[in-house]
Amino acid sequence: MTRRLAVVAKKVGVSEATVSRVLNGKPGVSEATRQAVLSALDVLGYERPTQLRGERARLVGLVLPELQNPIFPAFAEVIGGALAQLGLTPVLCTQTRGGVSEADYVDLLLQQQVSGVVFAGGLYAQADAPHDHYRRLAERNIPVVLVNAAIEHLGFPAVSCDDAVAVEQAWRHLASLGHERIGLVLGPGDHVPSARKLSAARAVAGEVPEEHVARAMFSIEGGHAAASRLIERGVTGFICASDPLALGVVRAARRKGLDVPGRISVVGYDDSALMNCTEPPLTTVRQPIEAMGKAVVELLNAQISGSAVAPDELLFEPELVVRGSTAQAPRP
Repeated sequence: MTRRLAVVAKKVGVSEATVSRVLNGKPGVSEATRQAVLSALDVLGYERPTQLRGERARLVGLVLPELQNPIFPAFAEVIGGALAQLGLTPVLCTQTRGGVSEADYVDLLLQQQVSGVVFAGGLYAQADAPHDHYRRLAERNIPVVLVNAAIEHLGFPAVSCDDAVAVEQAWRHLASLGHERIGLVLGPGDHVPSARKLSAARAVAGEVPEEHVARAMFSIEGGHAAASRLIERGVTGFICASDPLALGVVRAARRKGLDVPGRISVVGYDDSALMNCTEPPLTTVRQPIEAMGKAVVELLNAQISGSAVAPDELLFEPELVVRGSTAQAPRP
């Protein structure tokens, strides 16, 4: 008990006596200090005293599928900063292969009496994946906001970048450069944003041959494998569902002795960190992360405050950023 008091006191920057007063429900402590002590207990993994467990913590779970793709740390930075300004403490929950699952994280967050949860990429974006853990959150009326996908039956508000506009911008850019064989490197078949991108490509192009569509895991290696197949089928212009996939396409082209952008043009998606420092700098479709992250926190805070929030999806406009990985199509 004494060690717990010392650790919590150090975390909050108050005396052990102040922590003791909070834990024992004694007067003489400001509400701000009281909330800080309770949040520190939650963050450090200590159980609250029985009489305090009925109160919901000022914690918000921020669940990410990975940190290797720079877009997710970027979202975490914006969302975490906006939460902190409201006096809410973000708890980062990152999945690792073979580690803690998304459903396990939800159980842990529920045990901590979190005020809400933000999912930025996850199983909700896969139509065929299990969604039972989301239903548990809904049944307990926990405020939730989803980023970059919405599934109707979950009933949660969502904030997304407009996949249709993103693909239209990328497709028209490549077509204006004379590319006639344009291919798509997308995520798995049940991945909702990828399905939207494919539908958008078919809408703008009229028809996209199935042999010009490749699906892959969201990684450089996945993009490399997918691009190798499409290059053999004569594709010269690539639209990718993420920047790491696009970097995999660049690597595949070079392994085949093809110049980028001399022979192969590549468009990524996200405009994540350092994409202007690659060789060549990557042409990509930028997500408005700052605006999206702030909207996420506004929706979440409205729910936490007891306001009714419609389970709608807010669509934000992306921006094509033209750099050095796209050029005129090669002459036959």
